[in-house]
Amino acid sequence: MSARPLRTGPNHRRDMPPQSAWIIFGGGADHAWQRLLRPGFRHCFAAIEDDSGWSVLDPLTGRLLFARLALPAGYDLPHFYRRAGLVPVGPFPLSEDVRGAPLWGAPLNCVSICRAILGPHAPFALTPAGLYRALSHRVESRKKNLTSILNAA
Repeated sequence: MSARPLRTGPNHRRDMPPQSAWIIFGGGADHAWQRLLRPGFRHCFAAIEDDSGWSVLDPLTGRLLFARLALPAGYDLPHFYRRAGLVPVGPFPLSEDVRGAPLWGAPLNCVSICRAILGPHAPFALTPAGLYRALSHRVESRKKNLTSILNAA
């Protein structure tokens, strides 16, 4: 038996600042087949906030766009998207030690990319409208639980 070599490569999860994700829904139809989807929920992408600002991960047709936004600290990006006519849902805390089932059973599209960002406990959905329903239900349940805990105290 030989000893396992020590890993000397970078560990991207070590000392990572806490992050939270917002999933943003929009209704633009760039392709004819997208007109089959629910108006207002034909595309989704993720905005991820950490201590140093915002990053956006947007699965576009043919490529995956990642952008680190040059915004002042504390900028309310979800409010900006709301004013622009989009529908942000969140925040969802992203933790590094989440264990759960793998994200199988969906084609590679904007919904599966957003589910991958949220992690293995993301709700199953095939369309942006389905993901919106599942995530907004989770946010509403979380608000009700927090409100009932605060009112009981």
